Amino acid sequence: MASHRRERLAAGLARLVVRLRLLVVAGWIAGAVVTTLALPGLGSGDPLALGGLVPRDSEAIEAGEREARLFSVPLTTDTVVVQRDAGGLSAEAQAGAVERAAEETREDAPAEEILVALPVLNTLELLPAAREDGTTALTFLWFSPESSLFDQVSLAEGYASRAASPEDGLVGVTGPSPARWQQFEEIDDALWLVEGGTVAVIALVVGVTFRAVGAPLLALFASAIAFVVSSRLLPQVAGALDVSVPEEVEPLVVALTLGIVTDYTVFYLSACRRRLAEGEARVAAAERSATLVAPIVATAGLIVVAGTVALLAGELDFFRAFGPALALTAAVALAVSLTLVPACLAIFGRLVFWPRLRPGEPVADWDTRPSPAREALARFLASPPVAALVALVSVGVLVLAATGLARTELSFRLISGLPADTEERRAAAAAGEGFAPGILAPTVVLVEGQGVAERSEDLAALQEELGRQPGVAAVIGPGSLPGELPGDVFAAEDGGAARFAVVLASDPLGSEAIEDLDALDERLPGLLAAAGLGEAEAAVTGQTAVARDTVEAVVGSSGRVGAVVLAVNFVLLALFLRALVAPLYLLAASLLSVAATLGLTTYVFQDVLGHGDLTYYVPFAAGVLLVSLGSDYNVFVVGRIWQEARERGLREAIAVAGPRASRAISVAGIALALSFAMLAVVPVDGFREFAFMMGAGVLVETFLVRSLLVPALISLFGRTSAWPGRFLRPGEAGTPAEAATTASTRR
Repeated sequence: MASHRRERLAAGLARLVVRLRLLVVAGWIAGAVVTTLALPGLGSGDPLALGGLVPRDSEAIEAGEREARLFSVPLTTDTVVVQRDAGGLSAEAQAGAVERAAEETREDAPAEEILVALPVLNTLELLPAAREDGTTALTFLWFSPESSLFDQVSLAEGYASRAASPEDGLVGVTGPSPARWQQFEEIDDALWLVEGGTVAVIALVVGVTFRAVGAPLLALFASAIAFVVSSRLLPQVAGALDVSVPEEVEPLVVALTLGIVTDYTVFYLSACRRRLAEGEARVAAAERSATLVAPIVATAGLIVVAGTVALLAGELDFFRAFGPALALTAAVALAVSLTLVPACLAIFGRLVFWPRLRPGEPVADWDTRPSPAREALARFLASPPVAALVALVSVGVLVLAATGLARTELSFRLISGLPADTEERRAAAAAGEGFAPGILAPTVVLVEGQGVAERSEDLAALQEELGRQPGVAAVIGPGSLPGELPGDVFAAEDGGAARFAVVLASDPLGSEAIEDLDALDERLPGLLAAAGLGEAEAAVTGQTAVARDTVEAVVGSSGRVGAVVLAVNFVLLALFLRALVAPLYLLAASLLSVAATLGLTTYVFQDVLGHGDLTYYVPFAAGVLLVSLGSDYNVFVVGRIWQEARERGLREAIAVAGPRASRAISVAGIALALSFAMLAVVPVDGFREFAFMMGAGVLVETFLVRSLLVPALISLFGRTSAWPGRFLRPGEAGTPAEAATTASTRR
């Protein structure tokens, strides 16, 4: 009954769209024009603030808030001005850095100005973290909590231009906040390349495949309508959901829109061209093609929508912002694919396939159906012994690639992920050379206990113990900094807390620093006891601690979000296939494919390219998308085999349906992979890692999992795949809609 209703619904939708084809096309064009004129686009947003990249319940954030209440002077900041001269900073430059910082620091400074400027010099190695003597001056800047990311970066750049010059060794401004803004700038500058490049590769792939001018134009027209509408609706929907959609999402919206719409358009084009080549009228061909393809497209699209919505189950605002954005994008792309594409096929017919398909001219049989040799090969591969070997080899290849997963390291690549010639990265490198890499973001160890601030000898012993820990370059504590500083820099005025600034020897946002901090955090109770402070409690805060909490939140969220994605995929696949067994091994194949893709990404970026780690959100977000998008091909391949199995034996159904579906899937997969690969033109490591993982993952899904492994698994499981339902036995006609669909599929 469910199948009958689905077939009738698909036939009814196809009939309605084709009959109202002119209104459908005009309606979508009008909708794109109206939303463009009436609604703001994605370009009106701001980069997601740093707070959106960390978990709301971060222990490091909570410790930082306690520290802020206990001490009047902060020890960490997101923004630093760097001066360095390898030959030695002049005495005038060093004195100027100190004097200008003192002039800038004012207790009554308004919110739109700098609150505190603190200079730190490596002169005479007064700071124990310094690697050099007299070469580097850092000025740490603090701002009002109400100031925006743009305001902070603008104020810092203004201070740097006033406080120093190239003659004073000025390298630039760096830190997580400037790096975050620079990432935003890099994305914005590369957006036109992403858009233009994606359009070009899709036009090339679709045009060459169908050897026609109209086919790529239809795919691009539908994609453009979907992008315009979704990009204008996104800010409105985000406002209604009380979430922020940053402008950085636009490249992903471009890739996802063009990829999905092109995927589904290829399915329609393949089905419609076959019918037109057989002599059907354009309206009838469009309607019958839509009847066949719409259920597959609708199921696949709903899986993508639901999968991206599942990102809302993540702990970070970053995912709560991207989830609705990608879900709405997929929903609009689905609506366009179900209505606009078949309507255009009904209007233009053979013109879409000109000059390959001309009225009245015969079309080569190989151009509309697979060759007998391909069907014979598919039949051979579907035999149980060969299918078992194919499945074994396919799984072996995937498992081998997945071995890289165990070596995957995640980090907060805000600065190290930028191009090497950016000011933020050059300034960070200069600071690390003059001091130690961790100087940009010291880790604060907060010690709390009654009267602990007055126990100077015990605190000195603890400082010495902290300095001996692996990965620690230096520890700054009571008496470490020269000059006139407020009395509560390291000891709270109420005597109940003390703190230390721990300078790590590696990139403070990298995976090595996170591991060193983990080890230090575990040893803290023992270190307190060894220093005679066993009754006190210690906590860590600072950017490395926040980065660690963020990575842990992403890893923790992956299980919850993954469970939601798999559950949604399973339910929709089960409803579409009317089976419980097949969805299980299809999802298992998808999970293995994602693991293999992540392993490949680790090998390429960590081993071949020498990155120490991957950007923390890449495996999580790409994995969700790959599982969801992989279901497109599950639905297309398995749905075709299911249809053929109603009229013939299962092995024969695999041999017939597999090759007929493989060409459309190959074209769609290549187009989708190239759409995501174009994100690599954004010169930010996170985007390049995401582009590689998505592109490689789609190709693995297309040419290994769906073309070889899935048909082999269907052959091995046999008709058990359909349990508790059943395939129609050979010769059973089923409903008229099913018979018509099966007949059209055979043709």
